[in-house]
Amino acid sequence: MKMFVKHKKSAFTLVELLAVLGIIAILVALLIPAVTMVRKMARETQQKAQLTTIEMGLTAFKNDYGDYPPSEWEQPDYCGAQKLCEALVGWDLLGFHPKSEFTSDGKTKDGNREIYPDPLDPSDPDDEKNLKERRGPYLELATANVFRLGNISTNEPGLFNDTTPLERDTFVICDVFGKKSITISTKSVKAGAPILYYRANTSSKTIENSTTSKNIYNPLDNRVLINVKERDDGKQHPLEDPSGSYSFFYDDYIRDPKVTTMDWPYRPDSYILISAGVDGLYGTSDDICNF
Repeated sequence: MKMFVKHKKSAFTLVELLAVLGIIAILVALLIPAVTMVRKMARETQQKAQLTTIEMGLTAFKNDYGDYPPSEWEQPDYCGAQKLCEALVGWDLLGFHPKSEFTSDGKTKDGNREIYPDPLDPSDPDDEKNLKERRGPYLELATANVFRLGNISTNEPGLFNDTTPLERDTFVICDVFGKKSITISTKSVKAGAPILYYRANTSSKTIENSTTSKNIYNPLDNRVLINVKERDDGKQHPLEDPSGSYSFFYDDYIRDPKVTTMDWPYRPDSYILISAGVDGLYGTSDDICNF
């Protein structure tokens, strides 16, 4: 007589499955913030490295010309961030011309002469000479995160649709926190926020909550660019003070809190650089600066 033995199939009970899922959920909840923090630290390190590279380029520029490039918002359509890009890679990205007067159209300030003639225009006999006179680029263009400020045609995308009053056909150096997708030559790339550049007025150490020319740094140097980005974001950037007092700019970005005997600025002999950070807003706690 044959005996048949039934083998009981082993399986997880509902309680065991729920326990395992609960443990997995706890581990995921613990890991996500850690991974996010590691990614954030990696991007911040990358951004600091970019600022260091820009500083090296500015040092080379100063060695060639005796001073850092200007940042004054002299013309209504050309601000500090645009001048930084021209100095390091050129108005047309083909190198800086030593006779440049830092104008938005690449001409002399009176508009009578082109500093940056089109080297691709065969009708201009001075193109070859012009290119030989160029210096730099002081940044490697392939990795400089340079983007055109505005759309000048349907085939040439820019950072912003409305750049008023800034000149659209100019360039800026953007930070590494790519948040905006731009299609260039059928390739989609991520563009960050323009890096703000303020040159110090080394003849003064004055810090006042105003835009007086006596101040060591002038918030107006990039104010219009911040306004352009505010319109594009639909958000208020704390670095731009609608009241006009600019106390936030001077208190949080210019005054060095380590010096307690008197008001003393960061980097009084050179310049400051400001990245908007991962949130893309100028004037928040995640901004990354060169001080």
